[in-house]
Amino acid sequence: MLQLGDELVYFSVVFLLVMLGTRSATGASLLTAFLYVFMVMFRFPPVPADQAGRVLRPRAPTGGVPVVAHRGGSHDAPENTIAAIREASRNGATGVELDLSFTADGVAVLMHDETVDRTTNGSGPVSKLQLVQLKRLDAAARHRLKDKFSVERVPTLQEAVQECIKHQLTIFFDVGGEPDKAAAVLHEMYKKFPVLYNSSIVCSFEPKVIYKMRQTDSRVVTALTHRPWRLSHFDDGTPKSLSTWGQVWMGILDILLDWAHHHILWKLCGISAILVQKDFISLDYVQYWAERGVEVVGWTVNTAVEKEYYQNLLKISYITDSLLEDCDSLY
Repeated sequence: MLQLGDELVYFSVVFLLVMLGTRSATGASLLTAFLYVFMVMFRFPPVPADQAGRVLRPRAPTGGVPVVAHRGGSHDAPENTIAAIREASRNGATGVELDLSFTADGVAVLMHDETVDRTTNGSGPVSKLQLVQLKRLDAAARHRLKDKFSVERVPTLQEAVQECIKHQLTIFFDVGGEPDKAAAVLHEMYKKFPVLYNSSIVCSFEPKVIYKMRQTDSRVVTALTHRPWRLSHFDDGTPKSLSTWGQVWMGILDILLDWAHHHILWKLCGISAILVQKDFISLDYVQYWAERGVEVVGWTVNTAVEKEYYQNLLKISYITDSLLEDCDSLY
């Protein structure tokens, strides 16, 4: 839980920055007071710690920390498919991370990209394809093990949920956008399958998605996903902007977003966990969040050395592309 001393520091910083910018103590006081009242009135309390613990700390089959298969384990099987869910369970995962998308007729399906080009034998945006068209595609067509898995169909969200429940896997629902639609569809899943309250978590890079989910159903366990410098750099570290000024501006926004994640957004949304890119996690960082009642989950941990570090030193959950061997990260 955030300590009172922390809040005093944060709002004092806001007061000083506004006063320096406006040179008005009255204006700075009013704005700071408004922000404080807003936080008190509109923030969501986190779900009970025992419920969050059941979701975030399920017992691993082989002992140790929980291991979550990224997109179902995209190196071991075609990503975001029923085959990937089954393979993840067979290989000892405690959970799977699955990506939510929507077809042209509004059906929730599993797909990471905006288009089907990278993972299937089809082409075009997911949002422009009807479910019946999507179901004709082979989701294993471009996978390295396509001969082993033959034809795999793009599953609906409900089909994937039912398969995960069957294998007693924790689900990390990764939502990229469309907060209203995603919250409504997920709420229906939770009503239809109440076991999800103790076996799933909704996560997103977008705070508005998490806030909307809590607003729709405050009993759902949630997490913010975070990677420092995400606005100014691609996942592999290369700059997004070719312009020097553009890079500087996006870097400033990155600093502000990082500060907001660690000091405001986590409490406003009432999250139970934060999913952080593996290169930015340390023992001190884990302790920082532990003092606030928030679990840290690392992604994407893909080598034996990294897994050893998470299992034996950090002792926190991690998300991986493979449970069987070292592999490159899939961005």
